[in-house]
Amino acid sequence: MKIARYQHQDGIHYGVLEGDCLQRLSGSPFDALVQDGATDRLDKVRLLCPLPAPRLFAVGMNYVGHIAEAGARTPEIPQFFMMPSTAAVGPDEPVIRPREAQVVHHEAELAIVIGRKGRRIAEAQALEHVFGYTCANDVSERVIQNREMPYGCLLIGKAFDTFCPLGPVIATGLDAGNLRVQASVNGTTRQDGHTSDLLFSVPFIISYLSQAVTLLPGDVILTGTPSGVGPLVGGDVCEITIEGIGTLRNPVVDEAA
Repeated sequence: MKIARYQHQDGIHYGVLEGDCLQRLSGSPFDALVQDGATDRLDKVRLLCPLPAPRLFAVGMNYVGHIAEAGARTPEIPQFFMMPSTAAVGPDEPVIRPREAQVVHHEAELAIVIGRKGRRIAEAQALEHVFGYTCANDVSERVIQNREMPYGCLLIGKAFDTFCPLGPVIATGLDAGNLRVQASVNGTTRQDGHTSDLLFSVPFIISYLSQAVTLLPGDVILTGTPSGVGPLVGGDVCEITIEGIGTLRNPVVDEAA
């Protein structure tokens, strides 16, 4: 099942995507997947970020190939950081390359969407707390990031407004253990990996984080990026494609002076 959040002329709704139509839900999908009988054509709506103002957690250095390309030491535990909810945008919304930017990179990522509250979740029960998955682009300003990291922090280089596009839908029922994850810029493939290359699995990530943090419905956990990260400049169009979910497309725009 693919669930979208979208803007219609009569308001914002969730709907189940079936072909080129959305079967409108009567409320939040985190409460119940109850259709209200209305049908909206996909070409008559605007897809939005699947979650309004989500809590954003992310894991760094979690693909074996990306660890190798970065020349980094293999982590012994998941390298978590957080991003503000203002970083989240939806399909076709611009990624704003800030005035401070020198080197901005794309990072294609599978994102977990939590559907059930929990703390101290056992790894064996972790997938019971997953609502579904969506595409994410963990946009990063590398110069700022590299200045932060020697001091043990990681925020501003990841935190600029629009630096975490999500979408286009939340897909349920996927096997997160072997999904193809790709990124292209202006039609040229930059990243092409598989979640089978993850260092820490989706269930382990959820369980590990939940030992400290009560996970809530609508929370988003980015799982890391495969090798092949590369630069984004104003005028680029970046597309993140994950099998079973779809393609998240965002133009890149330089911030006005």
